[in-house]
Amino acid sequence: MTGKEIRLNRLFSNGENAVVIAVDHGEFDGPLPGMIDLPEVVRRIDPGVSAVLLSPGMIGHCGHAFNYKGAPMAIVRVNWSTVYAFHWDYNDADTVQAMSVGDAVAAGAEIVLVSLTLKTGSEARDAANVELFCKLANEAKRLGIPVVGEFFPAHSNKLSKEEMHELVYRSCRIVAELGADLIKTFYTHKFSEVTESCPIPILGLGAEKMPKQIQALELAERIVRNGGRGVVFGRNAIQVPDPAAFQRALCDVVKKGVAAGSAAKQYGLKD
Repeated sequence: MTGKEIRLNRLFSNGENAVVIAVDHGEFDGPLPGMIDLPEVVRRIDPGVSAVLLSPGMIGHCGHAFNYKGAPMAIVRVNWSTVYAFHWDYNDADTVQAMSVGDAVAAGAEIVLVSLTLKTGSEARDAANVELFCKLANEAKRLGIPVVGEFFPAHSNKLSKEEMHELVYRSCRIVAELGADLIKTFYTHKFSEVTESCPIPILGLGAEKMPKQIQALELAERIVRNGGRGVVFGRNAIQVPDPAAFQRALCDVVKKGVAAGSAAKQYGLKD
């Protein structure tokens, strides 16, 4: 068994689906409500989650979340793209390296996330994004570090359901063929087509904050029902009255197959 396999088996511990809590928003948005004091936010993340996704500069401030036996795994995002800078209305997806995989591992990362945006409107930009993705993925492979390939389309808020599905369906396979070990992407209305056409695990992302906690749990339920191997939730798991309670409910839904309504009731989730 290789180092990469050992780390992947820890993420999907005992064959369970994975629950990843994302707190890397500040890398693109600056401080957000509920994530002002990030070390304290991370301190309150329930230890039963599988992993926490952070930006390169914050893992050193949040080491207390990972320095004990049985702690969540640390995932570090190692490239930076304008496609996530929504508050500036950026969408071109110009992408640069933020940290080498080696430096991320030295900082404490056990897994790295590398994003890729395709069909940006520029063939040269698409090619440059693929070149950077492959450079980082190959570095991770040499070090035995799993790569989460994130496909995030440009102009995501303007796409129809069919356009989103077509992009996710096609691009997830491309990300897998370029060397990712698992994928983070949008849930689509035909998500089973995405998971069935891809040879690696797919995690559904939570996207924008939902009005009610039960809606976020129902999204997680749909993701795993349609072949997803887990979720990556950020604002939906943090910007709630009791983040730890929501995260425990989320783990029950994703890892144990508990119905969303039952989990919400068990943990007293009210909006």
